[in-house]
Amino acid sequence: MTTKTTGSPIANSEKFYIDGKWVDPSTNHTIDVVEASTEELYFTVAEAEAADVARAVGAARRAFDEGPWPRMSPTRRAEYLRAIAQAVAERVDDMVQLWPRESGVIARVVPAVMEEVPAAFTYYADLADRYPFEQEAPTSSGEGFGMIVGEPVGVVGAIIPWNTPMHLIAYKLAPALLAGCTVIVKASPEAPGAAYVIAEIAEQVGLPPGVVNVLTADREASETLVSDHRVDKITFTGSTEVGKRIAGIMAERIGRYTLELGGKSAAVILEDMDIAEAADSLTGGTCFLSGQICASLTRIIVPRHRHDEMVEALADRFSRIKVGNPFDPSVEMGPLTSQRQRERVEGYVQIGKDEGATLAFGGSRPKDLNRGWFIEPTVFGNVDNSSRIAREEIFGPVISVIAAADEEDAIRVANDSVFGLNAAVFTRDAARGREVARRLRAGTVGQNGNRADFGIGFGGFKQSGIGREGGVAGLLPYLENKTIVLDQNPCLSSSEEQLGK
Repeated sequence: MTTKTTGSPIANSEKFYIDGKWVDPSTNHTIDVVEASTEELYFTVAEAEAADVARAVGAARRAFDEGPWPRMSPTRRAEYLRAIAQAVAERVDDMVQLWPRESGVIARVVPAVMEEVPAAFTYYADLADRYPFEQEAPTSSGEGFGMIVGEPVGVVGAIIPWNTPMHLIAYKLAPALLAGCTVIVKASPEAPGAAYVIAEIAEQVGLPPGVVNVLTADREASETLVSDHRVDKITFTGSTEVGKRIAGIMAERIGRYTLELGGKSAAVILEDMDIAEAADSLTGGTCFLSGQICASLTRIIVPRHRHDEMVEALADRFSRIKVGNPFDPSVEMGPLTSQRQRERVEGYVQIGKDEGATLAFGGSRPKDLNRGWFIEPTVFGNVDNSSRIAREEIFGPVISVIAAADEEDAIRVANDSVFGLNAAVFTRDAARGREVARRLRAGTVGQNGNRADFGIGFGGFKQSGIGREGGVAGLLPYLENKTIVLDQNPCLSSSEEQLGK
């Protein structure tokens, strides 16, 4: 039985934001958001059913087909993005309350990490004057005047996960809005708070009706968003299995999609790297959001003669991590987001033991925490790269140390995975790091740590996804190239935008 704790900063959680208004749901179905560290009810949101999703899609479709948004200049749309950036910056205190309670992130890190969100909206606003939405293109015949125009892809369904919802909303919503798309934001049942904040901001800054619509739905209703032919594109962040399902549905109707999926990212430790330094970096990465990050470095590949040293260093550091309430300033790692997630992690810990790996530290619930979905940071040694704990995404603070015969073998092991989202090369030599990085089949490779960078671009190889988010590459999936061939260079009046603006 749950009891209510501190009230949430969400004003209209019993409604959906559709067509520029807060509207009543079609049913009285609700979703309880339970605080991860106390197992107590935090707040309740309306649960969208198929009719509610259809209503949101209809609003976005009308806003795209009939409304002013797609016909505004990118420069004008950028003004709204800047207003959103400012409004997000003013809601950081609310995110300090929401994010730790929903997902378990340490509260004291939220203000610094949240700086990336308004920066994302500002980045895409700045692109309005730099990206060539219209550009001249010489014709193959040499006759006439050719143009390539970037048109908005249309109505976008943005499906958001529970781990870092505000950031992932930003890197989907900002480029979509700049491109001229209209959007349905589908929040996760575990962590809908950020989406509601964005809905309130959309209302606050005066976005035209239907440009941004927000609701929370579970899987069955969410699938109606994917299958609705009025939705031109789906952008999804989540598990590879769900991504496969979305890709199959979209393929049947030739819909556009980008997928940012799972990972089992490798950290390759070269001979020149100090083990203690590597362990410090890996420990910090494991503790952030309790390892519930798709880009987490969870396969640590070391020379065989350094295997035991690496395991001992990680076990030592993990043993000193204080796990507890994310609002306690002395705590270094909070809870997992849900009971289901903790049971999943515990299940993999048992699999690791059954497979014969050495549990060097962790794998249990902290003895002094009898409430909340806590688990200790966990390290396994003597892990075979063919084992399940080395091949399947656990999505928790569990890492595996894998011995390699030499550097060539380490690269082979790192690439022997169905995933390819992130990786790292631990070395003091940047040139050597670049050389090894070029051989790793991953969307991002960092030196001496997790260096995933949405500002440059983020996405995966293989089953870790299709497409990129962040950077200029993150704008492209929201645009369709149109070729226009005219008899001559059109005469632009002084009131019209110059080509390329």
